[in-house]
Amino acid sequence: MTVVVPPARLAGSVRAIPSKSHMHRALICASLADRPTDLLCPETNRDIEATVGCLRALGAEIVERDGVCTVRPVARPTPRSRERVLLDCGESGSTLRFLLPLAPALGVSAAFVGRGRLAERPLSPLYEQLLAHGAALSPAGAFPLTVDGQLTPGEYRMDGGVSSQFFTGLLLALPLLNGESRVVVEGTLASAPYIALTETVQCAFGVVARRDGPQIAVSPQSYRSPGTLAVEGDWSNAAFWLVAGALNGEVTVTGLRPDSAQGDRAILPLLRRMGADIRADGDSVTVSRSRLHGVEIDATDIPDLVPVLAVAAAAAEGETRIVGASRLRLKESDRIRSVCGLLRALGAPCFETPDGLRIPGGGLVGGDADACNDHRIAMSAAVAACACASPVRISGAESAEKSYPAFFRDFESLRQGG
Repeated sequence: MTVVVPPARLAGSVRAIPSKSHMHRALICASLADRPTDLLCPETNRDIEATVGCLRALGAEIVERDGVCTVRPVARPTPRSRERVLLDCGESGSTLRFLLPLAPALGVSAAFVGRGRLAERPLSPLYEQLLAHGAALSPAGAFPLTVDGQLTPGEYRMDGGVSSQFFTGLLLALPLLNGESRVVVEGTLASAPYIALTETVQCAFGVVARRDGPQIAVSPQSYRSPGTLAVEGDWSNAAFWLVAGALNGEVTVTGLRPDSAQGDRAILPLLRRMGADIRADGDSVTVSRSRLHGVEIDATDIPDLVPVLAVAAAAAEGETRIVGASRLRLKESDRIRSVCGLLRALGAPCFETPDGLRIPGGGLVGGDADACNDHRIAMSAAVAACACASPVRISGAESAEKSYPAFFRDFESLRQGG
């Protein structure tokens, strides 16, 4: 699908969509709980639906109706079946990495499948740690990826610089085992706020891990349903509207928890450093058009913000350097290359560096943009139109549906308001 976005001024209010990071974790915890849970989540997306489908295949009953997702948990202990359970992860890296340890923790024989670049995305060192603790897996790098065996407790050591999703997968699964486990983070943990989010959701279900420096101790525990849990608004997707307001307009995003564990709420201090006019009041944030300037951004903990921050940087005065972003090469697209391609296609210089981007700034023009089958590139291209003199023609715009199916509808609503 090709979408043409004319130069736009956005104005008005939009409610943040539910956080898919929060919802993935809540769905899994609810599926392991002692009784049903109602998750208040008015919208879903392809990634969330992939997790729902996999949990249903594992035995959970999940009914979505009128903004409420009712989860009846997987019966445990799960009797081993000779037939493998098929777990279709779509293009969701979170679904694959969260459920890969869970299947052998439940004693389930499973075959994971997926689409796009999912098979190419790294599973090491999680893969080797599962093998060392009782799981039998087929070779990584191709689908179907099969897993058998029973996960055993013990010490799990992993490099923290590859993906926080590996640690979340273990933290979700290890409480189900019959002995103490310890997760040891080697080196620096990238995207650390996502681990804090995992712990926040688990705590809502009565499961608590004990941190001691680089070690996380996990004891056998039962997930206990809170009855009802409201899924937080998503700071990551709200960032598109906040940047759009800073570029050309006045946009208010509601439904954002100011005390959220989501790392992407860092969008506010980052935009402030760039000179954005920001007003925050309770769960509402308003950003108005302002003169932006270049800064240095460490993306170690906020990789998902890089595409839209790069758009802001291209429209700013002065150079922006984004560092700590090497993991972006392993997303739905090679996001360092995709972001560079997007900015250059729209008339702004951009240069790849070993671990990020150098963006001289100075302005955007408009032109033809390829979304590269990457939802964040598609949405960033639309936001770029707020700073362009000519239309932005986005090919592959349907990729936005992966995380934000109503993005272009909401964009048009705000454009009409402007």
